[in-house]
Amino acid sequence: MDIIRIILAILLPPLGVFLQVGIGLQFWINILLTLLGYIPGIVHAIWIIARR
Repeated sequence: MDIIRIILAILLPPLGVFLQVGIGLQFWINILLTLLGYIPGIVHAIWIIARR
């Protein structure tokens, strides 16, 4: 299941974070990072998925 989340995190970072932690602080941080730059959003999403 983590492989699917990582693939989704690469394609759409907030979706990968949402599937891992739901709507919470990390989700909103990821949306902000994705809006500021696509790469920081991907890095944050993969970090959240790998950490949990």
